[in-house]
Amino acid sequence: MLRSLKDIKGYKVNATDGDIGTVANFLFDDKDWAIRYLVVETGDFFDDRRVLISPISFGEPAWSDKQFPLALTVDKVKNSPSIDTDKPVFRQHERDIHGYYGYPYYWGYSGIWGMGAYPSMLAVAGFEESVGKSAEPSFDDVHLRSAAELHGYHIQGSDGAIGHVEDLVIDDETWVVRYLVIDTSNWWFGKKVLVSPLWAEKISWEERNVYVDMSRQSIKESPQWISAKEIDREYETNLYNFYGRPMYWSLGQLPVEEESPHHAGADTK
Repeated sequence: MLRSLKDIKGYKVNATDGDIGTVANFLFDDKDWAIRYLVVETGDFFDDRRVLISPISFGEPAWSDKQFPLALTVDKVKNSPSIDTDKPVFRQHERDIHGYYGYPYYWGYSGIWGMGAYPSMLAVAGFEESVGKSAEPSFDDVHLRSAAELHGYHIQGSDGAIGHVEDLVIDDETWVVRYLVIDTSNWWFGKKVLVSPLWAEKISWEERNVYVDMSRQSIKESPQWISAKEIDREYETNLYNFYGRPMYWSLGQLPVEEESPHHAGADTK
């Protein structure tokens, strides 16, 4: 099922023997567009620490109760590697986390989650130590981005600005980001539309811009997204047919081209 990250923010996170805290943010991989970690605000019990929790740690989510039960104890989470979530999370940090919890690496593999198609498959597998050790991390290898930071990024179309990112929509099994929710209120009556991150031609993280090969007219005529309604396959099919794009359920996950420092001067269309 597809879910809005705004709706998931604030969910309670519970260990097997007590409460951990609430979901405050999400870190996603800008290569595969998958949510790798939930940033959990722990409050006074952990000295106001924020900890990273992978979906691999989840038991069966209690969506109706807005809770994520973990297959972890309070002490296990409390003693996890300390990471400043306000700063870039390097691959070395991720290696420490995966080593501590005994989860396999997802990087260095063709699949989005490395050894499994879904985080739940890796949790059930019960790995005791990380695999994929040939994929040695680099200290300057940063691919994790804050979902909160992405909010407000400007969407630049083929003939001008078409709005800004208001939210992200994810698949609650794979935790892949399926859509950026675009608010067009700055120029077109507050219409909200969905755009797949795979349709982006380029993302300038420094300038906070996402470039798409879409005209303003196409956005005006595109299927509107109403947040109160569930995104079903009929809506998605109409959306993909409207833009003439191949449907993701018939394709593998493809990376979006990231702007390199050498292209910093070639952002404007």
